[in-house]
Amino acid sequence: TPAEATAMVKKGVSFIKANGKEKAYAEITSKTGQFKDRDLYLVVYSLDGTVQAHGANERMVGKNLIELKDVDGKAFVKERVEMARAKGSFWQDYKFTNPETKKIEPKSMYCERLEETAVCGGIYK
Repeated sequence: TPAEATAMVKKGVSFIKANGKEKAYAEITSKTGQFKDRDLYLVVYSLDGTVQAHGANERMVGKNLIELKDVDGKAFVKERVEMARAKGSFWQDYKFTNPETKKIEPKSMYCERLEETAVCGGIYK
């Protein structure tokens, strides 16, 4: 639900502040960590589009995804980091592969800016 995504992002931001980036990013990326619940997981992006932590796919960590587009051609990572710079916290809609169903589905991502990163968690609609 939107409330679960918002709560998880806020919990992630608090965890990063309390434990530091290195420990927090490892916990967020961990398959068995506290930031993975069904199809809900966190992703942390630097504001240049580089993945710092990824709860569904550890192979994405360290990759710059600024040019990544969804099936409709929307450059959602670029839009996301621009929104993080401008707003601080926001919802963003795009399409993405659901890790549970393996199907491309509409997704809504809640993000909060933390220093030079965006901490995000999304729901499939």
